[in-house]
Amino acid sequence: MITGTLRHPGINLGEHHGEDHETAETKVFGFWVFLMSDLIIFGLMFATYITMQTPWSYAEGPTPVDVTNLGSVFAQTMVLLISSLTFGFAALAVRHKHSLPRINFWMVITLLLGLAFLYMELHDFHDMLAMGAGPDRSGYLSSFFGLVPLHGLHVAAGCVWIVVMLIQLQVFGTNTVVKVRLLQLSLFWHFLDIVWIGIFSIVYLGGVA
Repeated sequence: MITGTLRHPGINLGEHHGEDHETAETKVFGFWVFLMSDLIIFGLMFATYITMQTPWSYAEGPTPVDVTNLGSVFAQTMVLLISSLTFGFAALAVRHKHSLPRINFWMVITLLLGLAFLYMELHDFHDMLAMGAGPDRSGYLSSFFGLVPLHGLHVAAGCVWIVVMLIQLQVFGTNTVVKVRLLQLSLFWHFLDIVWIGIFSIVYLGGVA
């Protein structure tokens, strides 16, 4: 008979956090299950987008080459990837019981990067709408605005969640509940990075290839 403590994959607090670590193990695993359900939604949107990559779906309107600003999209990708790194620093600060100001610092940097990503993305959407490339123009654009803004809404929700956690850190400090929620938020933020890599590769790079 094999004995030992079950360890779930991903971010954890570490055994030096005592009972908080055991509590986080179960709750973070449950959050993994939620993320997989969210991944199914994105998978369906990716599948819809891919099926719309045919000439008839453009309805003689703008094509991916016409609406893709690769320079802006690359900048968005770098900003989001860096934000994942800064959130990783925040998670490490929690894990290693660093001071609250250090945790706050990395959380605020992540928030600013997330807002910068949203600003650039909204600017691109504005340019598309200005050239008549709205979701009602063609099947391709409907699928585009079904997928890409969905990810943007998730980033916006993540930014709101960061603000809430910054407030909770000030009010409650790093108690058990706050630490678990920070781990869950960290997973959520990294998950958004993974989805964006898919969008960058399939929607943008695939569109201009």
